[in-house]
Parts: sequence; C-alpha cells; structure tokens
Amino acid sequence: MSMNQRILISGCSGGGKSALIDELGRRGQSTVAEPGRRIVAEEKVGRGTALPWVDLEAFARRAIMMADEDLQQATQKDGFVFFDRGLIDAAVALQVATGADIHDTLGPEKHYATNVFLAPPWPEIFAQDEDRRHGFDDAVAEYERLAIALQELGYSITLLPKMSIKKRADFVLERLEGQ
Repeated sequence: MSMNQRILISGCSGGGKSALIDELGRRGQSTVAEPGRRIVAEEKVGRGTALPWVDLEAFARRAIMMADEDLQQATQKDGFVFFDRGLIDAAVALQVATGADIHDTLGPEKHYATNVFLAPPWPEIFAQDEDRRHGFDDAVAEYERLAIALQELGYSITLLPKMSIKKRADFVLERLEGQ
C-alpha cells in the first residue's frame, strides 16, 4: 500500500471525525478507529491509569504504539484507509505532556498521504462525555497545536466543511478522486 492511500482525519476534539469515519466505513471504505478512544475503553475495563486526564504521557506513548501498529496493519489493505486520528496526534500529545519534539518522535518519513483532512472547531456539535472530559477551549487549543504540527511536518491541510456527515463523506471522497 502506498503512503498516499493512508488518509489521516485529524483536528478538533468533538469536531465530527469519528462520525465521518463511521460513515466512510458504512460506504465500504477501510477505516481505523481513533487510538485514544480505544485506549480509554481498555484502560477503564482494566482500571488502568494511561488515561489522558490521569497520565497524559503514558496515554500518549500508548497511542503512539497503537497508531504505529495501525499503520503496519494498514499495509495489508487495498485502496484508501481512513485513520481517525493517528501517529501525529499522539506525537503532539506527547509533546504537550513532556516537551518531546514531534520530529524526534516521528522521524523524517511521512506516515500518511500529504493531504490531511482537518476537522475545525465546531461548538454546535462539541459535547463532553465520560471519555471526553476536557472543555471546548482545550479542544480548540489542541486543534491549533495539530494544525501547526501538520504544517511543520510538511503536510497540506484540507479543512472539513461544517455540513452533514453524508455531505462531509462525499466531500472527502470527491477530493480524493480528484488527486
């Protein structure tokens, strides 16, 4: 599988990324669920502490390992593979937790297609829940860190429009067909 088929959907927490990934999956596309949500679910079952609100560094390191495994497994798939967050998001979280440079964490290679889809802050749909305990201002700050990191790493950003999930999925697929 070429790196150009690994499509990263990143951006603001609570911005509709997972709903978009679910819609793409319903349309027969290969998708990879967000590492952070999977880690939180596993940690809560096992009463672990690698939770972003308990130990952000442990959470970020675990997310890096999981995202790397996701990338390795994606090499066995044909066509596009859509990632709900991924290695870059985890590297940015590690940088927040420890100051670790994202370039040192990720190395020089590109892990995803050069064009990344970024979900902007969308206060009308943002919601806190048991697994998303941070507020909207924290989500916006995270979005800004991700946008800066993606640009520093040489990725180009396509902002996801604020529209229905079906129209967002159409938008993503049409953009990819045009490449």
